[in-house]
Amino acid sequence: YNVMFSQRSHVTLLHSPEAIDAAARRYNTMRLTGSDAEIWSLDELKKNIPHLNYAADARFPIFGAAVQMRAGTARHDAVVWGYARAADKRDVDIIQNCEVQAIKRENGHITRLETSRGSVGVKKVGFAVAGSTSLLWTMAGLGTLPIESHILQAFVTEPVKPLLDQVVVFGVGGANFYMSQSDKGGLVFGGDIDWYKSYAQRGNLPIVQDVAECALSIMPCLGRLRLLRHWAGVVDMSMDGSHFICKTPLDNLYLNAGWNYGGFKATPGSGWYFANLIANNRPHSDIINHDLKRFERGHTIDERGAGPDPKLHG
Repeated sequence: YNVMFSQRSHVTLLHSPEAIDAAARRYNTMRLTGSDAEIWSLDELKKNIPHLNYAADARFPIFGAAVQMRAGTARHDAVVWGYARAADKRDVDIIQNCEVQAIKRENGHITRLETSRGSVGVKKVGFAVAGSTSLLWTMAGLGTLPIESHILQAFVTEPVKPLLDQVVVFGVGGANFYMSQSDKGGLVFGGDIDWYKSYAQRGNLPIVQDVAECALSIMPCLGRLRLLRHWAGVVDMSMDGSHFICKTPLDNLYLNAGWNYGGFKATPGSGWYFANLIANNRPHSDIINHDLKRFERGHTIDERGAGPDPKLHG
């Protein structure tokens, strides 16, 4: 299926000599495991992406970049429809506009789902609903989850001629930012999550300002562009920044949640492990610790060491 995958490369900007050293260690590890990765010098970066702000007095001075050349972007709608068509060929029924309104339980089992389009008897149930996970979890009578639902905004500018061939990202000084250019010419970018918890699919204005400031700090030539549109989605942020693919207190309910900022990127791998879990009724050895009880065991999976707060894992 054509997912409109554009291998335009993924460029992580580095803002200090220490950041270059740290990236070199990580990327050398990647190369040892078979992943191609490069460290670009400042001169090489200037040659490939000339429009960045290379001034010495820039808000985030640029010293170099870590690059994965085969990485890029995929069209999210195309990915969804690709999976949907493949599932349909395997006799999976996909019922659109069908909201779960109640979950019926009996003896530690889910027996039936009441939906906006009727009642469905079930043998096994999987939750893979991102920011709505805690709503369905409560509906199933299971109390609370170690997850917070936050808003993540994204932005698109008016179209301009080809300006940026790569995906450019950085995270420094408490700011996170990514940007690429779409086929239509708009600059697509985003930054940090909204820090307050919400299920509303709209964001607040301070984040609009913060992200716009990041865009101008890294590429000042965007200053006269107008925003064409912006939107927000609900993301499920876990306490340690890592996901859950696991069994639950109900015998026939399985959970795939807590993907934080980057769930879309993990779709192929998470789908395989989740299907394996549901089919075999036990987790694969690779994800044995990605369960809800890891906090009880003190086995947090905080890869960046950011701390026990969902807002720190954007």
